[in-house]
Amino acid sequence: MIRHQLPQPPDGPPPDRPRPHPSHATPHTPLRPMWCCRACGQPWPCAHARLLLKVEYDDNPVGLSIYLCGLLYEAARDLYRLNPDDGPSPRDLFTRFVAWGPFRRPHAPG
Repeated sequence: MIRHQLPQPPDGPPPDRPRPHPSHATPHTPLRPMWCCRACGQPWPCAHARLLLKVEYDDNPVGLSIYLCGLLYEAARDLYRLNPDDGPSPRDLFTRFVAWGPFRRPHAPG
């Protein structure tokens, strides 16, 4: 029988991207712990943030995937702390944070 508890994983990356465009505009970064967009109020990543992230990580699709996966972890932790009974499903969070990214594959028929 295991008598000790495993340590909690450390925090993921800071949600500081995408960079604001133009530079004086409100950035389309997440407002934690609700994970809505600071600029438009939509669930983050909003459509504008997705476009900016794709442009910013155009030459580094693996980096974008790693960044989004780290933020998925952070969002899941925050959103389940806010509402442990009716939090979003893991599938919904994956679709929202990762599935739109650079390594999408078409749905297999059958």
